[in-house]
Amino acid sequence: MASKDLGLAIIGSGRIGSLRARLAAGHPAVRFIAVSDRDPAKARELAHKIGAQAHSSDNEEIIARPEVNAVVVSTSEGEHVAPILAAIALGKPVLVEKPIALTLADADRVVQAIERHGSNVRVGYSRRYKERYLIAKEQIVQGRIGSMVGGAARVFNSRSQALAILKRNPHATPVVDALTYYVDLMNWLLEGKRVAEVYARGQTGVLKRAGYDVTDLSYAVFTYDDGSVVNLAISYALPEKYPALGHAARVEVLGTEGVMILDDDHTDQLMYSEKGVPHVYLPDHSVNMVFLQSGTPGDWALGEFWGPIANETRAWLDHLALGKPCALATPQQARATLEATLAIEYSMTTGQPVTLPLTSRNFFAEEQQKRG
Repeated sequence: MASKDLGLAIIGSGRIGSLRARLAAGHPAVRFIAVSDRDPAKARELAHKIGAQAHSSDNEEIIARPEVNAVVVSTSEGEHVAPILAAIALGKPVLVEKPIALTLADADRVVQAIERHGSNVRVGYSRRYKERYLIAKEQIVQGRIGSMVGGAARVFNSRSQALAILKRNPHATPVVDALTYYVDLMNWLLEGKRVAEVYARGQTGVLKRAGYDVTDLSYAVFTYDDGSVVNLAISYALPEKYPALGHAARVEVLGTEGVMILDDDHTDQLMYSEKGVPHVYLPDHSVNMVFLQSGTPGDWALGEFWGPIANETRAWLDHLALGKPCALATPQQARATLEATLAIEYSMTTGQPVTLPLTSRNFFAEEQQKRG
């Protein structure tokens, strides 16, 4: 199979941007890498580390370079839209971290630009590339559990990571920034069905005392247009030293002829170290007891990175270089996932069920547009 040479722009030189850049540097189709960050020192450091050919603090300059024919957007959640639109205007494929945007208005701007230009944009919901969920999707595709009738997904994490996310962007709440992975996952597993109603409840406490008016614990019930029902739950306020380095999750999928119970808590892989174990996202945070493999992106082992982000990055690069299909979320799917997470927050705010789609007449949708 003939391979297309790739020149990548990595927009955002933080933890995930740096990780994707390191993974891309080892891909045989990648011949050129340019990195950018609003902090020029971070861009320069990353460029030196991976041997990139160019670096800058100007995103548009890097995206517009003639050597670049594909773009990775790994900025903070609230800064996705501008670099996506810049890449779309130049006809360059994009991989953007989830969520596609923080408001429906911004998501619609992106989707409309994609439709106008016919662009190839994918959104990185990396749970799709965790092996247990890929294998689960295969069972559904093969019809082994019959018709889907519903399921459940629950994710735990520590307040340390929640506060780091909120400090970076107060609008990137645990629901919009983290539960979104499992909203996307359940929508993907129930592909072909549309969320018709959302009913949610939440409880505030730890995070609100820290200055963020968001829930510590959120539960939501989704009803799909065919009557299927899914329960989703998140707590991102567990104690600071809770031994997960990322998501501790459990996913259940029910069909007319079978069921899948996917235990993703990692409680079967326990380690205690008097030297401490570093946190994959938080450089100044470590724990003595840890659930191994609980880091959301994956893990370094013997000089190689293994896990969902590695699988996802390589799949996207293979998609561009070789024309292979990939399971990354489309912008339309990402927009639907964003809408559902915003509906969770709206339902918690009003105490009422929320009917989808959200419209401009909906108070919460209008408030989200103002926040954008």
